[in-house]
Amino acid sequence: MSDFLFNFQSSLRPIDLLDVGIVAFIVYRVLLLIKGTRAMQMLTGLGILGIGFYLSSMFELFTTHWLFSYFFDYLILIIVVLFQDDLRRALTHVGKNPFFSSASEEQELEMVDEIIRAVKGLAADRIGALIVIERETGLKNFIDTGSQLESHVKAELLQAIFVPSSPIHDGAVIVTGNRVAAAGCFLPLSKDPNIDKRYGTRHRAALGISEDSDALVVLVSEDAGEVHLVNNGKMITNLQPEELRRNLTELLNLAQNSNQRSNLLNQPERIGYELQDDLGSR
Repeated sequence: MSDFLFNFQSSLRPIDLLDVGIVAFIVYRVLLLIKGTRAMQMLTGLGILGIGFYLSSMFELFTTHWLFSYFFDYLILIIVVLFQDDLRRALTHVGKNPFFSSASEEQELEMVDEIIRAVKGLAADRIGALIVIERETGLKNFIDTGSQLESHVKAELLQAIFVPSSPIHDGAVIVTGNRVAAAGCFLPLSKDPNIDKRYGTRHRAALGISEDSDALVVLVSEDAGEVHLVNNGKMITNLQPEELRRNLTELLNLAQNSNQRSNLLNQPERIGYELQDDLGSR
């Protein structure tokens, strides 16, 4: 045993440790990427088939072994077909650029406050809304499907977009940095067959874009008047304004201590809305 350990240590090179470390890191990141997704279930199924292939060889089950062999001969093609969505998402994840941001932290905090103020009013009026916040994965393909605005994120603008009389209310707003890039955008629907049947197209679109990218989606349900947050194919339901703000600041990696800033959530509605209320009551 001592001779084996001595020979092993003498033949082990520092570059080998680096090689093993790189492979372990890649496997770890792949497992993190597919954790909780259908890919993990399919990978488990392939593992079970692999165990069956080994057992059929060990117990000399020739017909079963032949069947498994024929299956594994096309394993690469099968993996590409089964995991095409996950492979695309993985390559997108590798190609993201986390080093540059188009907006400062102060601007992003202001953007968060404006979104919360908007969805608070929309939820109270039971007006459906879908607001996508771009992070590291670019959303230009989806931005191009809508009406490009390139305007500052303001609660009044978001509320005006989603009122039923607006020609671009039936779609998603995509926020890039601290700007509304486009409205009325079309999003991919989720392919998850286990989605709750009570969720409609808006919910499925929110889940779909979060499955294809790392975007955050703020969703207002017009039926229940509730606000949801969608991230990485998961939905946090029925959030209060402060809960939504806390989740957004954490997921966007913004400063938690913003007590010195003016809290837009606690400010009264602006004069424009007060005048609108006056005119409506006459």
